[in-house]
Amino acid sequence: MAEIRWLGHNCVRIRAKEATIIADPLTNKFGFPISKQTADIVTVSHDHAGHSNLDMVKPEYKTINGPGEYEIDDVFVTGIQTWHDNEKGSKLGRNTMYLYEAEGLTFCHLGDLGHSLTADQVDEMPDIDILMIPAGSKHLSLETAAEIVALIEPKVVIPIQYRSGLGDPSLEPLEPFARAIGADIPEAEDKFAIKASELGE
Repeated sequence: MAEIRWLGHNCVRIRAKEATIIADPLTNKFGFPISKQTADIVTVSHDHAGHSNLDMVKPEYKTINGPGEYEIDDVFVTGIQTWHDNEKGSKLGRNTMYLYEAEGLTFCHLGDLGHSLTADQVDEMPDIDILMIPAGSKHLSLETAAEIVALIEPKVVIPIQYRSGLGDPSLEPLEPFARAIGADIPEAEDKFAIKASELGE
């Protein structure tokens, strides 16, 4: 069974039988109560402070910071280059979104994506079970975020980077995103646990 916990802003921890993964480690300057974490794999979407604080994680771990295909501790990781803005990085630079294959599931963490996806990018990420997407970002509009969900068609959507009472108050709240994708907001949970067998077609 895989366990997913949102630690704040874009930071997510995935615990699987193969390994523990932390995506986009953040600093406590973002207003979330961050404790030192243990992980086997750390992925960094881009080198901005709120997404690349490796001091958040105790040694020893392996870091992935960019596009490519990797296999670490029986976890397959694919990094796909994208942009942090909708002008091919001319304003904010590059972003890497990551696919993780573990526990018979495929997870996708979009990082701090700033644009919609091309057909080629969507083709690189078929059969996504669990999508972690910025839901109130200043860089990804509500309409674009909803469009990405429709393009990827994940079985589970986990919103990240939205106004939650902690962190950046200038982010958008979760409710407009939920309405845009036609979803109800469930009660908040400390963590989300799932088995591949619990997901249907």
